[in-house]
Amino acid sequence: CLRLHLSSVGDAVGYAMRGGKIYVKGDAGYRAGIHMKEYKDKVPVIVIGGVAGSFLGEYQAGGIIVVLGLERGDRNIVGHFPCTGMHGGMMYLRGDLSGIKFPSQVTARKATPEEIDRIKEYVFEYCQLFGYDVNKVLDSSFTVVTPDSKNPYKQMYVAT
Repeated sequence: CLRLHLSSVGDAVGYAMRGGKIYVKGDAGYRAGIHMKEYKDKVPVIVIGGVAGSFLGEYQAGGIIVVLGLERGDRNIVGHFPCTGMHGGMMYLRGDLSGIKFPSQVTARKATPEEIDRIKEYVFEYCQLFGYDVNKVLDSSFTVVTPDSKNPYKQMYVAT
């Protein structure tokens, strides 16, 4: 299982990821997580500690993307057009999302405790790697973004 620990990354990190984990201490450029896909027990995970550029999770078909927005100042946690074409997987965004516009084919809502449980191990590992207090990080609200279940293309990209 591939696991990368990076300080900051440019565009398209995790392009077509099919497994493994990428932990980014700082920011990610445009199109992080584009075409991510999971298959059976292979679930790709990207955790971004800072902010992500535009088109985050574009055409995401599976896997988990977590953006923590640590030390972001007054910057939005994501750029323009997040989740465009998303038809699988989950995205978790920490903190205030005012000003973020999501496309109509996804649902963005407050994460449930069960959904937070799904990412705790990744947030814990991130905090261990980069020296953050996991309790402080998890003490914020998270929004989970999922594709709309009426998406007609889901069966073409997501193994059931």
